[in-house]
Amino acid sequence: MIAKKMKPYLENNSAIRAMFEEGKRLASIYGADHVYDFSLGNPNVPAPAGIREAIISILEEEDPVFVHGYMSNAGFPHVRKAIADNLNERFGTSFTDQNLIMTVGAGSGLNVCLKTLLDPGDEVVVFAPYFLEYGSYIRNYDGVLVQVDPDTETFQLNLEDFEKKLSPKTKAVIINNPHNPTGVVFSEETIRRLASILESRQQEYGHAIYLISDEPYRELAFDGAFVPFVTKYYDNTMVVYSYSKSLSLPGERIGYVVIPDEVEDSEQTIAAATIANRISGCVNAPSLIQLAVAKCVDAQVDLGFYDRNRKTLYDGLTSLGFTCVKPEGAFYLWMKSPEKDEKKFVEAAKKYNILVVPGSSFACPGYVRLAYCVAYETIVNSLPEFEKLAKEYF
Repeated sequence: MIAKKMKPYLENNSAIRAMFEEGKRLASIYGADHVYDFSLGNPNVPAPAGIREAIISILEEEDPVFVHGYMSNAGFPHVRKAIADNLNERFGTSFTDQNLIMTVGAGSGLNVCLKTLLDPGDEVVVFAPYFLEYGSYIRNYDGVLVQVDPDTETFQLNLEDFEKKLSPKTKAVIINNPHNPTGVVFSEETIRRLASILESRQQEYGHAIYLISDEPYRELAFDGAFVPFVTKYYDNTMVVYSYSKSLSLPGERIGYVVIPDEVEDSEQTIAAATIANRISGCVNAPSLIQLAVAKCVDAQVDLGFYDRNRKTLYDGLTSLGFTCVKPEGAFYLWMKSPEKDEKKFVEAAKKYNILVVPGSSFACPGYVRLAYCVAYETIVNSLPEFEKLAKEYF
């Protein structure tokens, strides 16, 4: 018999993954060119050529025992140093290799942070809409998720409700910037206000409150949008990063956690996080791809590809009468459902082989998410089908 804690996951499996599987089913019937699957944030842009070249050179030039062997649980020191130096150059920070832990993507990095910080009953505050697996990660360590209501006017952080939701049990706060699912970039003013509230509550409660900044979309920002690097604004910050989106490497599962020296008891926290990385079952991040990203810290995917998709989809849908948040970052478009129950709208879209994810999957019903990290042709070809869908509502 399976564990009782697993039964809710069977009953509430990821709607995103379920929609992805539905897309494969429809493609087998109608052909992939006639299915418009906006469900999964799986980049359609190839990884930069430098990644392939780096992997080939490593395999040809390095000792295979070294390349495929164990290393420190925190990752190769020279890899961590290369990333730290890059961050310092870009953001004016002063990290060393000791401030970084290589992880199996951002999901593993979040689990490392939460395992390091949480005792049973500790509260972790998240802002709706949010990636629902945050809740699963928090419950892995017997934490309690506390949800802040969305600001459906701007989809910036709802700091008024946030202040009400903080309590002496608050141990951590998670933000995601640029944001999945809305595509919003949280402004510098928003981050400053958030930091000020946290500083005040730390003093009131007499203990640290940690801000975990989940940033896999950091490099995907448009129209000159500024993405604040949060360690510059609040000392007790941990940054979680993944190369899944910025280098189109989701299947390689490579990322890192930054724990600055400014974090309370940073030496002990870094040591605990390194152990958490091991005892979570990951042991260490994959060795070959660690070595490869160290050679490609300045590489980037073609942002122009996403920007063209963003503009084409946003302009196309709004011209049909749909209400959308104009994305500033990431590769998602957040659209208001033309009927209150967005799940009915999702089902209506399926009639035209359009697959979108209901907002309730992000704790924000009444909206749907479209991942526009698809082939440009998919977007162009979907718009006539969206027009048919629009005629049902407008």
